[in-house]
Amino acid sequence: MPTAEELRIMQAYPLDLKVKKTQLRIREWVNYYGTENCAVSFSGGKDSTVLLHIVRELYPDIEAVFADTQLEYPEIRRFVESFPNVMKLKPGMGFREVVTKYGYPFISKEVAERVHNARECLKSYDLRGGTDTFNTIISSQERFPARTSQILGIGGFFSKRYDFSHWRDLLTLDFRISHLCCNEMKKKPFHKYKKKMFVATMTEESMLRRTAWLKTGCNAFNQGVSKPMSFWTEQDVLEYIKAHRLPIASVYGDIVYGSRDSEQYDATLCDCGAKLCTTGCQRTGCIFCGYGAHRDRGEGRFQRLKHTHPKLYDYCMGGGAYNTDGFWVPTTSGLGMFHCIDELNRLYGKDFIKY
Repeated sequence: MPTAEELRIMQAYPLDLKVKKTQLRIREWVNYYGTENCAVSFSGGKDSTVLLHIVRELYPDIEAVFADTQLEYPEIRRFVESFPNVMKLKPGMGFREVVTKYGYPFISKEVAERVHNARECLKSYDLRGGTDTFNTIISSQERFPARTSQILGIGGFFSKRYDFSHWRDLLTLDFRISHLCCNEMKKKPFHKYKKKMFVATMTEESMLRRTAWLKTGCNAFNQGVSKPMSFWTEQDVLEYIKAHRLPIASVYGDIVYGSRDSEQYDATLCDCGAKLCTTGCQRTGCIFCGYGAHRDRGEGRFQRLKHTHPKLYDYCMGGGAYNTDGFWVPTTSGLGMFHCIDELNRLYGKDFIKY
């Protein structure tokens, strides 16, 4: 198994060496499965644009696959359509259905999974009672699954790198938080697609992705997924795009050199403090996704959506109502995310998530 020290060393490689290592992992994957059985997961984002470029330099005819969730920026969809040999996969459920059934995507997948599972595990308790209810649960000495114990902060099941009990109060909210959106919108359609996938995920993006890499490395042959850019960083991606003059979706704006002290730097659009950044969106992904929104610096993603795509913003924030179980859910007129964000800001401070 690879180690954290190996990952640290690989992340420090110069870009040209990273490209060679990535090409090596790609060749290993294709040699094992055959070109006709491999494909590139292509979201239209800058990371997967780089990956598709590297793969197709080696294997020009390899297929790309786009999860057509209807949650992408219009600019992303147009960008994807400009590429040849792209297969579109459609999910079985729409986003509003998924959120109504399971809950909203906020904080992170890791936290949302624990909150969702804890709600299921603790159905017999009135979690809206807050501290009093939590004290009752703790004093009951009832045994819970490890991940429920993590979010409750009991039983000695703390993650070595992260104290999930910081998010315990999410259990008291009048709307559900869940990790299952990606499963329904992206993973299930890909599972039905039989080819072995290249994906452009990187370990620096989340604890979940770092943990997965430490178990399998770049090529997870037992899972049918290759992540040949796992040891890249955001800066590597931007540097590669500039060096190869790759086109990227217009929603990103331009890639510029700058820092917080540079005249080229616009704090309302990019507060990354890095050598390279985009003048538009820093990340694209699903438009209405709240994962990591509390970490946005400078102008938040929802604030940006308000002035770049006002109709989509109105649908995102508007609507919403309580269902018969007393939980806030989307309605046909909108997702009702204004209420969710207001509740999160009430718990964690004004502008915890900006909209």
